[in-house]
Amino acid sequence: MQIDFGVYSLKWELEDLAFKYLYPEEFRELAEGIDKKREERLKFIDAITDEIRVNLKKEHIVAEITGRAKHFYSIYRKMQRDNKTLDQIYDLFALRILVNSVKDCYAALGVVHELYTPMPGRFKDYISVPKPNMYQSLHTTLIGPNGTPFEVQIRTYNMHRIAEFGIAAHWAYKEQSFLKGKKANVVVSEDKLSWLRESLEWQKDMQDPQEFLNTLKTELFEDEVYVFTPKGEIKTLPKGSTPIDFAYTIHAEIGNKMTGCKINSKMMPIITKLKNGDIVEIITSDNSKGPSRDWLKFVQSSSAKNKIMQWFKKNERQENIERGKAIVEREIKRIGMSHDDLFAQKYYAPMLDRYNFKNLDEMYSAVGFGSIGVSKIITRTLEEYKKFNKENTNVEEKIEELKNETRPKSSKTGIIVKGIDNCLVKLSKCCSPVQGDEIIGYITRGRGVTVHRKDCKNIKDLFQEEGRIIDVYWDEEKKSSYKVDIDIFANDRQGLLSDIINLISTLDVNLNEIKAKSNKEKIVIIEMTIEVKNLEDLNTAIRKFGKVDSVYDVKRKK
Repeated sequence: MQIDFGVYSLKWELEDLAFKYLYPEEFRELAEGIDKKREERLKFIDAITDEIRVNLKKEHIVAEITGRAKHFYSIYRKMQRDNKTLDQIYDLFALRILVNSVKDCYAALGVVHELYTPMPGRFKDYISVPKPNMYQSLHTTLIGPNGTPFEVQIRTYNMHRIAEFGIAAHWAYKEQSFLKGKKANVVVSEDKLSWLRESLEWQKDMQDPQEFLNTLKTELFEDEVYVFTPKGEIKTLPKGSTPIDFAYTIHAEIGNKMTGCKINSKMMPIITKLKNGDIVEIITSDNSKGPSRDWLKFVQSSSAKNKIMQWFKKNERQENIERGKAIVEREIKRIGMSHDDLFAQKYYAPMLDRYNFKNLDEMYSAVGFGSIGVSKIITRTLEEYKKFNKENTNVEEKIEELKNETRPKSSKTGIIVKGIDNCLVKLSKCCSPVQGDEIIGYITRGRGVTVHRKDCKNIKDLFQEEGRIIDVYWDEEKKSSYKVDIDIFANDRQGLLSDIINLISTLDVNLNEIKAKSNKEKIVIIEMTIEVKNLEDLNTAIRKFGKVDSVYDVKRKK
């Protein structure tokens, strides 16, 4: 019996449905933009399909060619991420070629490259370098008739089965072939299962299910970067990864003993973001004291984060136990109870089961390390205590009080500083973060915490000062406004500035300042400061500015 989960098909359908109802205006605008040229697009695809089919047949390549509709949310996400308009999305026109073998994949690629001019930098070989989830395919973007770009994906039927239905379809297909008496390799290689095995290991180490879910989402949907070891071995990492991520990909001990790195033979900071094609060499020392907690603020891969946390748990276990026990006892005393009364085995045993702790020491260690909050521990134990002590009417009040305290307090800027309440927080003027940006905090001398975007060029210098980087994150429920500087580049024309100011009145932003200047080449640079509520509003504004007649680029100042 064949069982195909079809998870990716379900994911795409759910994304488009959610997009339609959560962002109806953007969905309608995108749908209308695509439908305007629907008939023209179908004719375009049919003509190219016929031409490719004829030329593949000449080369004796048996192939199935189909048009592929890109999903609406996928288009919208690319437009948001890259600040592009619909006209700048190249793979709206897309073909998929299915062939029988890997050899035919590359032969078909040669045919389409001979027929049409490939766009530089738009070719991806996921057959030689598969994604961690086993996805394999050749992707290329070509220039078609009248200069219209279109994308072609080339893969075998088995690759297509895995791409559409996941690894479960691969196993089911192999099992079915085996039962029919055909020769089939029913063993999937170890490296293809490593990601799944690592995911199960993360789950064991994370007491909070929400934390595991966030980790898994990050790892599943993150774009990738491909880098090389000095010996030429390819490593796949999440986009934005650093040499720290790279070191832990090789081996946990390499990461733990890391003291420096070389990128393309040059000494570089270990928090440098890696780019495709970088050759990375890790420098280690047996005298290394181990990883720094600050590394957790910069690594992108869940695997690296998990290995760093495991190191601290193992090497500071006794210290974590003592710290955790002190935290728990202090909290019990604060709510007016005694440790002996509340921590009888019948009260705490269900709490240990709930969070997968083997014993109290393991629980204390987790609290001391910071992987679970003390309020969750006490609340769950109090709930059991209430079952045996119904006459104590104060227990319900204590539980409600603890649940309210699990929510940290944010500053006036809508920033929560991990572990600190009522702290002076300022948004850095050098990068002007807004709600939705990835951010990091820097402890200043006598001026509280300054918040920077993670891509701020000043972060590398601040990181050199040990112990002054702190975790910060946005309070999603607090509504604030943030000033952002934007540059608009356009060809000079009459009424340009007026059109832009009129557009601002239709957007959910406030204009604080605007000035414009033009040069001898009739290029206008408009500098403006606007006030927005979050990153989504900012991206919407940038996208709308980019659609104004004569505007050719819009940039957020860094």
